[in-house]
Amino acid sequence: MKRLVILLFATTLAIGAIGMWWHGQQDYQWQIRPYAPLPDVPVDNPMSDIKVELGRRLFYDTRLSANNTMSCASCHIQALAFTDGKARAVGATGVVHPRSSMTLVNVAYASRLTWANELISHLEDQALTPLFGENPVEMGMSGHEEELVAMLKRDEHYAELLPRSFPADEDPFSIVNVVRSTSAFVRTIISFDAPYDRYLNGDEEALSERALLGMELFFSERLECFHCHGGFNFTDSTTHANANVDRIGYHNTGLYNIDDAGAYPSDNTGLYDMTGQRRDMGRFKAPTLRNIAVTAPYMHDGSVLTLDDAISHYARGGRLLEEGVYAGDGRRNPFKSEFVRGFEISDDERQALLAFLDALSDETVLADPRFSNPH
Repeated sequence: MKRLVILLFATTLAIGAIGMWWHGQQDYQWQIRPYAPLPDVPVDNPMSDIKVELGRRLFYDTRLSANNTMSCASCHIQALAFTDGKARAVGATGVVHPRSSMTLVNVAYASRLTWANELISHLEDQALTPLFGENPVEMGMSGHEEELVAMLKRDEHYAELLPRSFPADEDPFSIVNVVRSTSAFVRTIISFDAPYDRYLNGDEEALSERALLGMELFFSERLECFHCHGGFNFTDSTTHANANVDRIGYHNTGLYNIDDAGAYPSDNTGLYDMTGQRRDMGRFKAPTLRNIAVTAPYMHDGSVLTLDDAISHYARGGRLLEEGVYAGDGRRNPFKSEFVRGFEISDDERQALLAFLDALSDETVLADPRFSNPH
């Protein structure tokens, strides 16, 4: 166990060798653990305190939806690690989406965004989809661009903050700057103060004996969890400022096998929807497991209700649905990841694994006033 912890700590130190408690860029100071890497920030959208504050106001503003009923925060609730607790997201017009809202915690380190689109790698690009996407409708602002700009000019806070955030722009009241500032704010939602982090930082009391056993199981070849949920952010899709290459991973976990030939529900085929390649059927991004205890339900469509159910799914090596339109044995899915092979786990080991996963929850990020509603 001690050798495992030393290896984990050495790895994170190597990843974040440039780390300090305070990382600076422009006039923004990153509050990050010493071993954590600096987030990658686009050169055309540098960080600043005033821009982050502007982005926070926009993130919580329901006027960014066509019917003034929904803000970014409606689907990304701070107390739920910026998820919404729903199996599937619901847009401003009541349309139920095929997938669940992903956590925004540590999204600054995501090499690819959304569940299954390998083309979107920057928050500035991704933010356009919830604002203006029409299939499905999220905030429904397509066709309301002029109204949005007019609102920015009328509002006293935006009238002050936009010119200060973008002083080089002849006209700072633009949708581009809405996207830039909200992206800057979201990049600041960083979590490295879970019991697991404190343990790596030298606090040997931060993890219970049960959680330590769970950590050993998590990083074991028997359970295979760490292959898809490894690294400093517990996902294999990561990047940071000093990364030589982005790590990108999409996986079929055997959640469905409708026709006994690998099919997933037609509205949720994963990477296959982008590539048309049969081998990509059911392949989705492995999300970070940080704060996983508060982000139920699980999987891309919220069809696994609890962490205990998720363990059962992986222990079986794929889900069995015996009836209904999605009936099939996911264990036999021909496109399933080689790491979802199934495993034996005792009741005590299961409780230990759950204890470790719970130790990935950072209570500070769930209540930090820097990320809360300023209105």
